[in-house]
Amino acid sequence: MKLENYEAEVAVLGAVLLDGSLFQQITVQEEHFYFAKHKTIYQAMKQAVSQGEFIDIVVVTTFLGQAIEAVGGTTYLLEMAESVASTESITQHERLMLDAYRNRKTREYVLQYATAPNEQALDRLIQRLQDFQTIGVDKTEKTTYDYLLEITDDMCFSDGVSSGLLTTYGELDAMTGGFQRGDLIIIAARPSVGKTAFSLNLAAGICKNGGTAAIFSLEMGTKQLLQRVISAEGLINSQKWRRMTFSQRDYEHALRAIGEIADWDLRIYDQKRTVQEIRATIRKLVYKQPTKKHVAIIDYLQLITPAVKMNRRDLEIGEITRELKLLAMELNIPIVLLSQLSRGVDSRQDKRPMMSDLRDSGNIEQDADVIDFLYRDDYYHRDTEQAEQIEIIIGKQRNGPTGTVRMKFQREYGRFEAGKQDKVVISR
Repeated sequence: MKLENYEAEVAVLGAVLLDGSLFQQITVQEEHFYFAKHKTIYQAMKQAVSQGEFIDIVVVTTFLGQAIEAVGGTTYLLEMAESVASTESITQHERLMLDAYRNRKTREYVLQYATAPNEQALDRLIQRLQDFQTIGVDKTEKTTYDYLLEITDDMCFSDGVSSGLLTTYGELDAMTGGFQRGDLIIIAARPSVGKTAFSLNLAAGICKNGGTAAIFSLEMGTKQLLQRVISAEGLINSQKWRRMTFSQRDYEHALRAIGEIADWDLRIYDQKRTVQEIRATIRKLVYKQPTKKHVAIIDYLQLITPAVKMNRRDLEIGEITRELKLLAMELNIPIVLLSQLSRGVDSRQDKRPMMSDLRDSGNIEQDADVIDFLYRDDYYHRDTEQAEQIEIIIGKQRNGPTGTVRMKFQREYGRFEAGKQDKVVISR
C-alpha cells in the first residue's frame, strides 16, 4: 500500500507549469500533496490564479518569493516541467495522487480506531472510508436525463440560427452547418493549391460573423499572413508586396481593409511549433474569453513537433491528431487543421484527392470529423476551361453529407468567392 507518490505529484505540478490553464481543471487540493515543497508550490499557483495571473514558471517563481529556495529553486520548477512528456496524462497522475492520499488517511483513521475500538468509533471509521471513495469524483457530470433535457430545450427554443460557426460561404455552410463545436476539421491539398489562402478566408468569415479566430502558422510569419489577408479583403495583387509598388487604388483599398481587420478578433501565432505550445495557447484563449465563439486554425499538421518522439512518423502524426481532437472536445470549439497530401495523387489520371492520399497517417481519417480536400483543375492543366474554379470536396463528414462545393478562387488576391460558382453536388 503506497502512502505517497512523488512521481505523480511532480507530473501534476509539471503539467500545470507547462499549461497554466490546467489548474482550473485539476481536482487535487493542497491537502492531497504529501511532500511539503509540493504543497508550497501548489499554494503559490493557487494564489497566482486568485489574483488573475496565468500560471507559468516565471509567475510561480514570483509568487513563491523567498520560499523559492526551500522548494529547490527555479531549477526544480524547470525540471518538473521538462519531466512531463504530455499533459494528456494529468488525470491519471491525479488519480495516483488521490490513491496515495486515501491510503494515508485510511491508515491514520484505522490506527485511531485501534487505540479505542468501540461500536461508535467503528461506525465513524466506516463513514470516513465511504467518504474517501468520492474524493476526486466529478459530482457535476451530466446524466443522460440532463442531456435529453438539453436536447429538448435546443429543439423547442431554438432561434433558428445554425449551431456552428458560419464562414460566410453559403453552400459550404448549408452542407456542414458551419464549423461545429468539438469537431476536428481537416483541410488537405497538394502544395500551392490554396490551403493557406482558404484558411485565411475562413478565418475572415468567422471574424466577420462575430467569432474569434486563432491562426497558428508554422510556415509563414505573422506579417506575411496579414499582407495576404489585406490582399484578399482589398483586392490587391499579392505580388505587389514583394516590390512595394502600389497604385492609388491599392492604397485606398488597403487602408479600408486594414481598418476593418483591426476590428476583428483575429490572433496569429508564428512561434508556436510544438503540440504542447499550441494546446496551451488555445486553452488560455478560451478560458480568458469563455463566451466568445472560438475557432483555432493550424497551418499545418506535418510541421507540428509532437510531444513524444517516436520511431515512426505515422505514429507521431496520429498522436498529434488525437490530442487535437480531444482538445476540441474538451474546450467545445472547432479546430481546423491543414494537411499535406501525398504525391500519389499526381500519378492518377483523375487527380481529385481521396482519403488514401492523406499523408503520413490513416489516423487522420479516423480522428477527423470533417475532411475537406481542395482541387483546382488549372493546377494541373494550364489551358483548362475551369480557370479560377476551385472544388471543396467534402470527403468525410461524420454527421452530414459528403459532396463538392465549387467556388471561385482569384489567385492574384488569394480570395475565395461565393456566387454563381458556389454550387454544391451532394454525394449522400
